[in-house]
Amino acid sequence: MTVEETLASLVDRFNRKADANPAMAEELHGVDRTIRVELTDEGNYAVDLRQGRLTNLRTGAPPKADVTITTDVATFRGLVQKEIGPMKALVTRKLAIQGSLEDKLLFRKLL
Repeated sequence: MTVEETLASLVDRFNRKADANPAMAEELHGVDRTIRVELTDEGNYAVDLRQGRLTNLRTGAPPKADVTITTDVATFRGLVQKEIGPMKALVTRKLAIQGSLEDKLLFRKLL
């Protein structure tokens, strides 16, 4: 599976989870963010969080991102497949998240 396909499946999984969980949808209502995923050995991707759903997955860095997630492809795949947790990846410096504290906490919901 390519990185873009993995990202698309992550977006789909997040949206299905949000659809099935009204509390999560309510918590994310009104949260609008542009998220940049910078894969150090692959390139940049972006996705928008709007009204509790991830939309507009695209390649390339957005002009302005509210949140930037930086990692390598192996760590990204490990996070998506739950082989490594976000906290462990952060502590071992395999993952960096730039954004507000609220946005950093939001990252856990994305997985």
